[in-house]
Amino acid sequence: WLLFPRQWKAGQRRTTFTAWCNSHLRKAGTQIENIEEDFRDGLKLMLLLEVISGERLAKPERGKMRVHKISNVNKALDFIASKGVKLVSIGAEEIVDGNAKMTLGMIWTIILRFAIQDISVEETSAKEGLLLWCQRKTAPYKNVNIQNFHISWKDGLGFCALIHRHRPELIDYGKLRKDDPMTNLNTAFDVAEKYLDIPKMLDAEDIVGTARPDEKAIMTYVSSFYHAFSGAQKAETAANRICKVLAVNQENEQLMEDYEKLASDLLEWIRRTIPWLENRLPENTMQAMQQKLEDFRDYRRLHKPPKVQEKCQLEINFNTLQTKLRLSNRPAFMPSEGKMVSDINNAWGNLEGAEKGYEEWLLNEIRRLERLDHLAEKFRQKAAIHEAWTEGKEEMLQKRDYETASLSEIKALLKKHEAFESDLAAHQDRVEQIAAIAQELNELDYYDSPSVNARCQRICDQWDALGALTQKRSEALQRTEKLLETIDQLYLEFAKRAAPFNNWMEGAMEDLQDTFIVHTIEEIQGLSTAHEQFKATLPEADKERQAILGIHNEIAKIVQTYHVNMAGTNPYTTINPQEINAKWDKVRQLVPQRDQALIEEHARQQNNERLRRQFANQANVIGPWIQTKMEEIGRISIEMHGTLEDQLTHLRQYEKSIVNYKPKIDQLEGDHQLIQEALIFDNKHTNYTMEHIRVGWEQLLTTIARTINEIENQILTRDAKGISQEQLNEFRASFNHFDRDRSGTLGAEEFKACLISLGFDIANDAQGENEFSRIMSIVDPNRMGIVTFQAFIDFMSRETADTDTADQVMASFKVLAGDKNYILADELRRELPPDQADYCIARMAPYTGPDGVPGALDYMSFSTALYGESDL
Repeated sequence: WLLFPRQWKAGQRRTTFTAWCNSHLRKAGTQIENIEEDFRDGLKLMLLLEVISGERLAKPERGKMRVHKISNVNKALDFIASKGVKLVSIGAEEIVDGNAKMTLGMIWTIILRFAIQDISVEETSAKEGLLLWCQRKTAPYKNVNIQNFHISWKDGLGFCALIHRHRPELIDYGKLRKDDPMTNLNTAFDVAEKYLDIPKMLDAEDIVGTARPDEKAIMTYVSSFYHAFSGAQKAETAANRICKVLAVNQENEQLMEDYEKLASDLLEWIRRTIPWLENRLPENTMQAMQQKLEDFRDYRRLHKPPKVQEKCQLEINFNTLQTKLRLSNRPAFMPSEGKMVSDINNAWGNLEGAEKGYEEWLLNEIRRLERLDHLAEKFRQKAAIHEAWTEGKEEMLQKRDYETASLSEIKALLKKHEAFESDLAAHQDRVEQIAAIAQELNELDYYDSPSVNARCQRICDQWDALGALTQKRSEALQRTEKLLETIDQLYLEFAKRAAPFNNWMEGAMEDLQDTFIVHTIEEIQGLSTAHEQFKATLPEADKERQAILGIHNEIAKIVQTYHVNMAGTNPYTTINPQEINAKWDKVRQLVPQRDQALIEEHARQQNNERLRRQFANQANVIGPWIQTKMEEIGRISIEMHGTLEDQLTHLRQYEKSIVNYKPKIDQLEGDHQLIQEALIFDNKHTNYTMEHIRVGWEQLLTTIARTINEIENQILTRDAKGISQEQLNEFRASFNHFDRDRSGTLGAEEFKACLISLGFDIANDAQGENEFSRIMSIVDPNRMGIVTFQAFIDFMSRETADTDTADQVMASFKVLAGDKNYILADELRRELPPDQADYCIARMAPYTGPDGVPGALDYMSFSTALYGESDL
């Protein structure tokens, strides 16, 4: 063989091919001795093809003539050609004539087609597939490096490794040595022939003795190992597929349970919170309403923010679950009734609606109670003054003293009554004010309205009685007037001037003691200006007081000078100098007290203005900042800069910078609390309210979280579907091109134009419209009329990638079941991990077919249920 390597290889190949043919012909009860001679009549050649293909060939010719032999060989060659094999330069005459080269070439063609061509390993086939299979199976073994089908097998370790990998009990691989190829080769050949039913196709001495063993002989022998072990490989592949499918199903079921629980908890919290926010039953006191306001602040600061996060996380979990279900070819997840994301959004919208008016109602109620307290105090003061003034007036009007009085006394009584009428008219405004205040208290639903109404009614009834008594006494005095002529002018003058002055002092005291409520510096400045104007009138009032006292002094002088017999006091008025001086002193005392009250209120309003400016300065910065961040996030979500991982890293850094801004929001909340505690209800220095800032902040957090989740789902889709970064960039570029309003979504017509630009054939006819409707039902299952980028990516990934199907899983179970229509629990436990075997046993229905046995399980209905084609 050293001198004639080509002849030696032909001999080695003849030996290998003969053994290969006999390994199949033995099944038909025959064999060959000489490959060229035994195939000349074509009979055994046709028999060999029937055995290895499992098909029946045309009926052979049994004659001994050359024409009969050529006919049989042609039938064999035609069958080989029908299997897609091109026979180049091989004719029936050469085979009949015993041409060794042509005969060996034909046998090699048969081996390639029926023993090697159908080998497939990870998208490689035939020779490359067989080589890859050998490399994978021998990879864990030392001193084995399969790179070809000649010199890689000379030391025999490759054959031993293949046997040990599948049947480790047949060979003690640890005792083999690389430097003893004869022992290794003979061990492998003997074990294969004895235990694996693989005939000895090679000779150890020939392989060791040649520099390059025959590649075709080695391939033929190795292919016998592949077919011997292919059953075990199919079972392993089937088990792996089932494990993968079950693992995905178990993970999805856990995600569904987590979603249901989180949704139930959030809806229950909303259900409990809405009635509390919708309760508009007012309290009767400021303290109680302020406690309600404090409870609402705690709800906004402490209770609601975690629920906002839960709602955002719920949406993220739902989107992630739906993405995983689509990627694993499972039906979409449909939450329990009332727990859809839309249901939660509706419930949240109801919560927001109830919350929206609650704080405004609280502030209005506080403002109303403050107004009520002020009006009630004002009512009590005016009522007390009026009641004090009316005290004894009915008794005085009911006196009949004019009946025994002298003429001068009668005239005095008449004048006195006229002064009283003047005084009575002056008090008419106060009575009307009391009635108006009582009416306003009723309109504002004051809690103590019954007592106010009763007191007001008593005052009004008394006022009507005083009017009637006054009219009656006036008529009596007028009847007596003709009898009265003398009147003391000085008393009359005193009474006329003292009465309005006294009323002025009473009004001044009432005004100086009147409570006030203001909300701005301008209002307090207006009160201060009015008070200064009042103080400017005091000198003139003092002159009037001196003049009135001068009249009284002149009366006293006349009485003393002329010894007038005066019975009692001034008959025309009850006002005396002592009362005037006392009231004047009271007015003088109240003026500085009013000054101090105005100064304190002015200081409070200055502090309120400082709080307004402090809040406005921060709000005018934070508000635009939030809007800017929202716009930047919108740009990031549609721009393509770097890989998805780069965009995700950028967004997470962006999210961190946003979260770090939270202390400024909290500081603004503190300033807002100070403003509310100071009962400040407006702020002219900013258009931003705390509610605007809160809503903007919550929307900003939700938007960045949702954008990050979209990028993560895109990464998940890319990795699961094997989509390259260039494809994603192409998809994004096409999507952005047709997203002309930069809304992040495409309308139906925009989406259709985008698909056409990517090469989809959507004609403008009924068939094209039906195809586009089918696509829209996939990307827009809720029929919103829009297509998101995530739905677009999911659809494109489905169109460009392959996924597991129910039929594939069913075929895998059939392999594990040994080609039966049912499977047993022991078979599942033998091939699958314990937890997944138990998972299948617990969910598979009993098999009810006529060929079933006790304990048989229906794997077909289980497989279809995994993909939503039936109930699990």
